[in-house]
Amino acid sequence: MAAASESPRPTDAETAILGVLWTRGPSTVRQVHEALATRKTGYTTVLKLMQIMAGKGLATRDESKRTHVYTAAVDREHVQARLADDLVQRAFSGSTSQLVLRALQSGAASDAELDEIRTMLDDLQARDDGGES
Repeated sequence: MAAASESPRPTDAETAILGVLWTRGPSTVRQVHEALATRKTGYTTVLKLMQIMAGKGLATRDESKRTHVYTAAVDREHVQARLADDLVQRAFSGSTSQLVLRALQSGAASDAELDEIRTMLDDLQARDDGGES
């Protein structure tokens, strides 16, 4: 898979489709449409978006069978990092801490996620402390 910096930033709709492809793996338009059923997006809209995504390098299309199968052509981690960086710059004036604080203030983090965040912070602190020796 390509890095996100090698392809255009996906739109919200394209990101939703990529989410399905990352979760399900290679999928037909019908499978993606069914997975997005809660978004009330029409089949032809999903088809057109996936064709555009293939043209933009966000997805690949296997045309060897009657029903085309699409696969994500960009890594989830790279896209998430790029979107997070974009959000930090646009909404938080480059302040990662403000983004994290706002996210935590929303109250959406579970106890398990908070434990994971604490562990990551501890690991970062230990790495920083180790680098000063």
